[in-house]
Amino acid sequence: MFSTTRIIQDDAELASEPRDVMEYDVVIVGGGPAGLAASIRLKQQAAKEDKEINVVVVEKGGEIGAHTLSGACIEVGPLEELFPDWKAQGAPLNQPALHDQMKYLTKNHALPMPHPPQMSNAGNYIVSLSNVVKWLGEKAEELGVDIFPGTAASEIIYAEDGSVRGIATNDAGVSKEFKQKASYTPGIELHGKVTLFAEGCHGSLTKGLINKLKLRKEGQFQTYGLGIKEVWEVDPKKHSPGDVIHTMGYPLDYKTYGGGFIYHMEDNKVSLGLVVGLDYQNPYLSPYKEFQRFKAHPFVTNLLKGGRVLSYGARALTEGGIQSLPKLFFPGGALIGDTAGFVNVPKIKGTHNAMKSGILAADSAYKAIVSNGLGDSAPIVLSDYEEAFNNSIYKELYQVRNVRPSFHSPLGIWGGMMWSGLDTMFLKGRVPFTFQHPHPDHAMMQPAAMHKPIDYPKPDNEITFDILTSVSRTGTNHAEDQPVHLRLKDQSVEIKENLPVYAGPEQRFCPAGVYEYVDDEANPGKKRFQINSQNCIHCKTCDIKDPAQNINWTVPEGGGGPQYVDT
Repeated sequence: MFSTTRIIQDDAELASEPRDVMEYDVVIVGGGPAGLAASIRLKQQAAKEDKEINVVVVEKGGEIGAHTLSGACIEVGPLEELFPDWKAQGAPLNQPALHDQMKYLTKNHALPMPHPPQMSNAGNYIVSLSNVVKWLGEKAEELGVDIFPGTAASEIIYAEDGSVRGIATNDAGVSKEFKQKASYTPGIELHGKVTLFAEGCHGSLTKGLINKLKLRKEGQFQTYGLGIKEVWEVDPKKHSPGDVIHTMGYPLDYKTYGGGFIYHMEDNKVSLGLVVGLDYQNPYLSPYKEFQRFKAHPFVTNLLKGGRVLSYGARALTEGGIQSLPKLFFPGGALIGDTAGFVNVPKIKGTHNAMKSGILAADSAYKAIVSNGLGDSAPIVLSDYEEAFNNSIYKELYQVRNVRPSFHSPLGIWGGMMWSGLDTMFLKGRVPFTFQHPHPDHAMMQPAAMHKPIDYPKPDNEITFDILTSVSRTGTNHAEDQPVHLRLKDQSVEIKENLPVYAGPEQRFCPAGVYEYVDDEANPGKKRFQINSQNCIHCKTCDIKDPAQNINWTVPEGGGGPQYVDT
């Protein structure tokens, strides 16, 4: 460990602050499925050849798994690559998927639909991904990976030649006014021969990296969905372990992409949720309240009656497919997992591809660092990682590339359903064209004058709940006296633009009640924009959907945010 010196701005004063530096072979940002799979693979390769490789994983959640949320019904192929005997080792995959159903919901009925072959879950497992990730973290530590939970990576360190040198963690003990408190501790730099970014969907560092290094072609962009879910304990008489149910239709209109899921886990638990495409047009739409309407449907209510909510959460997910993929490697590192965007939308799955990408990147990094001895005199370029990706994950995503953008036809979900059925059952992607996504999600929102407000029913506090009650079930906590991590580029935009043009959509698209337009006591008759950053559950929706692109999501102090359980 050694120290570097940086210049920081504290109000008008300039001060020099030393920052310790730790050197590793591989630095991994994010302790989710992709990052942990990569770390495990690196250590396994080294142990196999009796070599040494130093690996560190930094994770902003208070513990591994605390910020992990997914459906989730996962494919186990990549897990078996890492641990062929995962069952004997006690991996928390306890409930195999046994029966698939597809339903089309009208306001009061659930109609059976043909089940697309892409959505078959034979051989898959219904899991709590947060628990799976905790288990992977334990295995990584057993192999000798250094894991730093509660550590937020806030800055990318670049070498003089422009290559990625590593990351820096954010300072702790800084007040709301950006003043050093008595508890102030400067961040540290973690340097690596290779840095793998595994931040998950719309990672804050990855966003800047893609822009700086121009990893996306001009005019190329990602498109997203927002997944909102709860875990319930239901009446044992209503529980059907292994049932996997997906829905389309109600509560969403025909112009809004999305659907519901109900997964029967073990121990009378049910994971259910609603995914809403963030390319929706109506600024009055509230994904959170649409989820409440989903639960109020008779098909869902009948299952939940007599049960109790155990946990709640929400997370953005990538839906763009190969049309939205950035370049995966650059001098000094690579993108892996959902930070790049490997979700197979028709399958409603991404964990297997996230883990597989981590394995592929690890193999490439190990070959470069250990087998070829690179990284001391020039930055490592993991070009063979992208080659391996093209021979595996890319093929899966290419086959379904036209499914998600097909929902942008004038026929809305009807056109998308017709094309998706034809494509997944018969064409299987074998067409000489590729549909494109029309615009970034934030640009899809239309002015409020083009829509009518949506009259959402009040919660009944048995099946449906107000948003703050749900947030209380996330275990979310942030240190109170710290800089607000939700930064406005222009303090006036929300009041001058978003409120009059879009009727203040921030107060509806956020699934945690972070944003409000409240009466301005200093200016009677006017509103001011209020940010309740302590409620933030790190879903990233605001950074994606804000029509003015004025909100910049940055990392708070490490350890802040949700503390998810069984998600």
